Amino acid sequence: MPEFNPAKIVEEIKRLFNDKGNAMYAGEPVTQTEHALQAAYSAEHAGESPELIVAALLHDIGHLLHKHDENCATQGIDDLHETIGAQWLIQYFQQEVTEPIRLHVDAKRYRCATDKQYHSQLSPASVLSLQLQGGPFDQREVELFENNRWAESALRLRSWDEAAKIPDYETPELEYFLTYVQSVLKQQAL
Repeated sequence: MPEFNPAKIVEEIKRLFNDKGNAMYAGEPVTQTEHALQAAYSAEHAGESPELIVAALLHDIGHLLHKHDENCATQGIDDLHETIGAQWLIQYFQQEVTEPIRLHVDAKRYRCATDKQYHSQLSPASVLSLQLQGGPFDQREVELFENNRWAESALRLRSWDEAAKIPDYETPELEYFLTYVQSVLKQQAL
């Protein structure tokens, strides 16, 4: 396991955003960083816990970690970003951060299975990725998701994720939200 040094972890996250965050967010009109900042800002505005604000900020960090090109969905590839991101983050964060991230794709699949209007509100890029991610849940998967301790947090994260695609939307800078990351990491170390 890597050394647990909150300042170094924050610097690594910042480096990932600096290196790949300016890439466009797979078929959406915003960059990866803009998407992350909008999701985190929505979570903060909703009065969520610092852990869930961090989850909102880092929910798509798997896109910054994987080796596929950003348009891999158009090539028929599911990049498994939710799994890659959660597996990387679990080295440093507790489940309050990692589980909503791991489940945010499942939350989309759940919503598509239980709310017929939700599917019609997805962007074309999100519809394409849904197909690659397995489509809407079946009844058994719906029940398993509903019984998951982290389902409600994942559903809230999903809402911020879907809404975080507004070009030129003003949010605080990455540095601002990295203070939440630093705080959560320091709290875990106690």
